[in-house]
Amino acid sequence: MEDILNAFVLLSNFVLIPALAYGSQLALGALGVTLVYGILRFSNFAHGEIMSFGAMSAILVMWGFQASGVSIAPLPTVLLALPFGILATIAMLLIVDRSVFRYYRKKRAAPVILLIASAGVMFFLNGLVRFIIGPDDQRVVDGERFIIRVREFKQMTGLDQGLALKTSQGISVLAAIVCVGLLFWFLNHTRSGKSMRAYSDNEDLALLSGVNPDRVVLYAWILAGSLAAIAGTLYGLDKSYKPFTFLQLLLPIFAAAIVGGIGSPIGATVGGFVIAFSEVTVTYAYKRFLAYMVPDSWAPEGLAQLLSTDYKFAVSFMILVIVLIVRPTGIFSGKTL
Repeated sequence: MEDILNAFVLLSNFVLIPALAYGSQLALGALGVTLVYGILRFSNFAHGEIMSFGAMSAILVMWGFQASGVSIAPLPTVLLALPFGILATIAMLLIVDRSVFRYYRKKRAAPVILLIASAGVMFFLNGLVRFIIGPDDQRVVDGERFIIRVREFKQMTGLDQGLALKTSQGISVLAAIVCVGLLFWFLNHTRSGKSMRAYSDNEDLALLSGVNPDRVVLYAWILAGSLAAIAGTLYGLDKSYKPFTFLQLLLPIFAAAIVGGIGSPIGATVGGFVIAFSEVTVTYAYKRFLAYMVPDSWAPEGLAQLLSTDYKFAVSFMILVIVLIVRPTGIFSGKTL
């Protein structure tokens, strides 16, 4: 029985808890992609860089707070700076919309034109972020790093394996629960949210019903910017911040949105966790886990790893291809909010 408990703790340390935290971050990112697609009818390739911009803005404000001796210990100071990062991201998106997307929207350009324009915005933001904060890793964590430490868990339980729960992981899961809950409440129980759903479902009928399209677009960018800033900051808090990483993160975010059903908030949330758990479980080395679960003579000599962690993003790509072939509409057949 003790071996089974040790195996479960080991799996929790390296698979379950990291996947929950990573899935929370992907879910928030995919929700932003889904909102833009549902309202503006195009896939926003700049979303990863929007997340990067939001995280960068929060980090810059965090440095200012740290220099002034302001903190919210034992929590990370970046949480205090996050509202400023959200505001900066929203302001940037509204400027980009007025400068780029609004022009094509008024001309009723095809979605592929808006998609190409978003790719241009992506490269611009990528260069801007690296110019401002630099291309190197930035340390985000301060305050108390762990909620549960390995040594403390071992002392409490007497097990060989200790459980570690980082503060960033706990915050990521809690933030995802709160943000998803607030988003669904907004979409289902407020007049503005219902207007967004109506506009997403049938644009012409919504306009005939008196829905203001400019206001709907404004709300869409505000929500997408807020979710992107939160997701980017939480990812940086959990894994360290490096601008180029968010360009790579675009693939699992889009995979999450498409697997769940592009345009479906529920699908984006579920898709985020599907992608996260798939990436982590496929790339984990199960040697130590199997050593607890099977007799010593059966224990593997190798790592018992299906894929190297270098191929983590390839897992997202494979899942995306399979879903597009088998069920192109995704798990929840998403089309509208």
